[in-house]
Amino acid sequence: MPDPHANSPDPRGADLAHLDQRYRHALMAFFVRRVRNRAEAEDLTQEVFAKLANGGPSEFQNADSYVFQTAANLLRDRGRREKVRADYRAQLGTDELASADPLGPDRIIGGRQTLAQVLHALQQLPERTRAIFILYRLEKLKKPEIAGMFGMSVSGVDKHLIKALSHLHLRLKDEP
Repeated sequence: MPDPHANSPDPRGADLAHLDQRYRHALMAFFVRRVRNRAEAEDLTQEVFAKLANGGPSEFQNADSYVFQTAANLLRDRGRREKVRADYRAQLGTDELASADPLGPDRIIGGRQTLAQVLHALQQLPERTRAIFILYRLEKLKKPEIAGMFGMSVSGVDKHLIKALSHLHLRLKDEP
C-alpha cells in the first residue's frame, strides 16, 4: 500500500522557507548593526534558522517573538564568549609567557642558526652516543629502555649521555 504522505511536501520545510524569506533580511540587519561583521552576522542568522529547524511547531506559530528572542540570546552568548576570551588574553598578558620576546625575524634567524649548530655538533658525535642522546633527550625514552636496546648497563647509557652533553656544551660555547 503506498504511503499517502510520500509525495506531499514537508510542511516544516515550507514554513522554514517562508520564515527565511520573511526574517533573513531583518535578522541580517539586526546582527550587522551589532557585530559590525557581515560574515559573522550571516553565521548568527544561520544559527537562528538552525534553532528554528530543530524546534517544535510552537516556534513556527510564535515566530515573531521566537526569532528575535533567539537572536538576542545568541548575541548574549557571543558577548559572554568574547568576554571569556578577552579575560584569557589579559591573563596571558600578565603571565611570564607574555613577557617573552616576540617571534621577530631576528629571533627566528638566531634560533635557526643555533639549531644548525646543535645539529652539526650532534653529527660530530660517535653514532652510538648520538643515538643514545637522541633517544633519551628527544624521544624521551627511559635509561633502562635504552640500555636494553643497546645491550648495556644504565651506567653505560649515563656515560654516553655525559659524553654527548659535554661535547655539545663545548661546541656551542665556542660558537659566536
